[in-house]
Amino acid sequence: MNFRSLSVGVAVLFLMGCSDPTIDASSDESMKESIDKVRDSLPESERKEFDDSIQILAFSQIDMKDLFAAGATGAGNLEGKVRDSLDGMTAEQVISEADRVRAERKARERQQALEEIKELEKRRKQAEHAETELEKFEVVRSRFYMREKQYGREQPVIELTVRNGTDKAVARAYFEGTLASPDRSVPWHEDTFNYSIPGGLEPGEEAEWQLAPNMFSDWGNIDAPADAVFTVTVEQIDGADGDPLYSTRDFRESDMERLNKLKQEFGLE
Repeated sequence: MNFRSLSVGVAVLFLMGCSDPTIDASSDESMKESIDKVRDSLPESERKEFDDSIQILAFSQIDMKDLFAAGATGAGNLEGKVRDSLDGMTAEQVISEADRVRAERKARERQQALEEIKELEKRRKQAEHAETELEKFEVVRSRFYMREKQYGREQPVIELTVRNGTDKAVARAYFEGTLASPDRSVPWHEDTFNYSIPGGLEPGEEAEWQLAPNMFSDWGNIDAPADAVFTVTVEQIDGADGDPLYSTRDFRESDMERLNKLKQEFGLE
């Protein structure tokens, strides 16, 4: 063997000996041992990233729906998928693949967030339009009090005077009532109620109602002072066919908070 051939052979052996260690996932034991070896071959500063990447790749194989459907068999299949996904990979490949999985996950999360934002914005605009229209169904007067009864508990009473300023007949109205004192920041009571209007309320008509909530409900447990003021907000009105005409009930304060949070998180403000 000449010197040139010997040099090439030594170089090949040297390169083979210096190759990066890889994960052997032929068994659980070999996978654990080889992962430890791959991890130990890294500088201390890179080991945390490697550990995180291993977890990301392992969890990326989990499909919870399939796992629950398959039971114990699914758990076995999952272990096989995890081994297959890691087998033969170097530390650099593990980290690179984990970066790809992260990028795909972020892209999916962003797309899902954009769809949710679109839906929330649509509902917000509908609620704003509904709020404008519901102002035409006016609560002219509202009062709450407890009526004494000869026997048993007092009967809660809600008195309302309403005027239908919309151009549609209204068969049922939904309200939110708040009983509060002017000098207190926390109301004595907040709750919703609704009323099915006998014969409906035609455009331009006005009506006075005296409603009697269930005395065993929260309305029957109110103990408010005489200076408490009862205010009522219209949340929804239904037409003669029973379908909602206008409603703000599908977009609450929590929906607005969710919308603002998503827009801020994804830089859409």
